[in-house]
Amino acid sequence: MSQLIAIVGRPNVGKSTLFNRLTKSRTAIVDETAGTTRDRQYGKVDWNGKEFSIVDTGGWVVNSEDVFESEINKQVELAIEQADEILFVVDAMNGVTDLDDHVAEILRKSRKPVILVANKVDSNEWLYNVPEFYGLGLGDPYPVSAVNGYGTGDLLDEVVKKLPEADGEEEQLDDIAKFAIVGRPNAGKSSLINAFIGEERHIVTDVAGTTRDSIYTRYNKFGFDFYLVDTAGIRKKNKVNEDIEYYSVIRSIRAIEASDVCILMIDATRGIEAQDVSIFSLIQRNKKGLVVVVNKWDIAADKSQAAINHFENAIRERFAPFVDFPIIFASALTKQRIFKVLETALAVYQNRRRTVPTAQLNNVMREAIDAYPPPSNKGKFVKIKYITMLKGATVPTFIFFCNLPQWVKEPYRRYLENKIRENWDFSGTPVNVFMREK
Repeated sequence: MSQLIAIVGRPNVGKSTLFNRLTKSRTAIVDETAGTTRDRQYGKVDWNGKEFSIVDTGGWVVNSEDVFESEINKQVELAIEQADEILFVVDAMNGVTDLDDHVAEILRKSRKPVILVANKVDSNEWLYNVPEFYGLGLGDPYPVSAVNGYGTGDLLDEVVKKLPEADGEEEQLDDIAKFAIVGRPNAGKSSLINAFIGEERHIVTDVAGTTRDSIYTRYNKFGFDFYLVDTAGIRKKNKVNEDIEYYSVIRSIRAIEASDVCILMIDATRGIEAQDVSIFSLIQRNKKGLVVVVNKWDIAADKSQAAINHFENAIRERFAPFVDFPIIFASALTKQRIFKVLETALAVYQNRRRTVPTAQLNNVMREAIDAYPPPSNKGKFVKIKYITMLKGATVPTFIFFCNLPQWVKEPYRRYLENKIRENWDFSGTPVNVFMREK
């Protein structure tokens, strides 16, 4: 399971630029205006074979100095509570400020690994300002330039070195499906968990997970046997002054990474919102199985088949291009179709473990390739000679061996994936399609 890194610091020190650099993306909006980042950004980083999640905690709304300081406190405390490691970003051009001291004081009291990142070392002259940050009492400052990439390799080496090792307790859980119930606040996650385990708790046991706050709740009744992946935060109410959106998605990261299949709850009374799409993207990045549950269907204004079709089409349109996943209209409160949710999640779990015999795979896919061969490029033709399914992969992975793999573009890969899904049931699970040179 990958682990979680939080980027903290005062506004306009380059947190979002560093986030984009480390995730090799342009997800976070970058501007010189303080407070530009309003929505939290979440990404994945893979460095020397070690994968971890990273969260940009920028974008505090500032109306006055007092509000600003309270928001700094809130965000840093949440980051400390949930993250495995903290990147504390400061500005090498401006030096230490009072707000840097304020954040550093909170971090010094924590037991989390903290790496001090002196950003904006865009040229050698700014290196002379870096020793000033030793005064924060957080160890050696790492000079980097998020703009041009200077020092980020050394920084990632240190990040990987300081990541806590997993406890090694997850091996015993590998043979049983692990389901995570995720979604935005008030979508009905707790109600669904209670509907599953609230009546006969004597046959439900909690098993500590590999991370500090992941809990596996064993469910083995009515013919089902799986683990519900929960986090400590779901079992207690948030404080009134906590950032609910930030807190809920942090918890979702933990639950998603620990699971095989994610049950994404959507509120039927509110429709699809940005946070639903954000959590869906987390599921996709982590290559997990997906079941979408439209909850509170018992109080929906329109329950007609036309309304169901409209809702389904809207969900698939927002989640495109991945559209091959089941959608269930249910009510956790009245327990309408909750066992259908479990049956479907188990089916998706089995789809993730499905294997296709090599001979059958080649017979079927050869016909599809002959009917629509890869487009030619500069007079050269791609010839796919052999197809196999990778054994032991966590996600169904298909390897197509050909003479010119670099010329097979994404549209044709998507065509091959669609043909695979047409002939074998991989509903709810991502499918990897790789081209390799024969």
